[in-house]
Amino acid sequence: MAASVDSADRYGAGAIAFHWATFVLVVVVGALGLLHDSWPDHTQAFWINVHAVIGIFLWLLILARVWWRTRHAPPAPPENLSAWARQLSKSVHLLLYALLLITPILGIVTFVYHGRVFDFGIFEIDCGIKKNRAIFHPTEDIHGYLAYAIFGLVGLHALAALWHQFRLHDGVLGRMWPRTEVRRP
Repeated sequence: MAASVDSADRYGAGAIAFHWATFVLVVVVGALGLLHDSWPDHTQAFWINVHAVIGIFLWLLILARVWWRTRHAPPAPPENLSAWARQLSKSVHLLLYALLLITPILGIVTFVYHGRVFDFGIFEIDCGIKKNRAIFHPTEDIHGYLAYAIFGLVGLHALAALWHQFRLHDGVLGRMWPRTEVRRP
């Protein structure tokens, strides 16, 4: 039996688009961040640049998403959620937003202080900064640790959505799913 999620209980099309675009970019930039050291040395600079450029686009998307969120209130949490579940959800979302804003900034600092040039294909941005290990070494480490924190929180977020869908059957996943119906047993 399919149950409709009331449109007042759903996120709007803009919020849904921002959510899933963020998901795709986090997966792509995360995979590139994890894998670029595994590829042949002569290709690493290329893949690091791709990682950095997509990271910039992700950061700009998050800025736009935060702007959107300040102008479009989300639907109220389901009434069946306990106070601790509401607080946990709010905390995870705020921490994700914070990490998605801070981590790319540290990535940019790392990239620039490696003496690299952003290559966007049709133009380049050279900040003119010489390689400085005293700056890029700690920022690179912190950038990586924060990326792992993002992966962990995204995993927790996904598990919570699946818990709501398959254990609680309360339609929470359908609120952010890009269709109007969700299947309920």
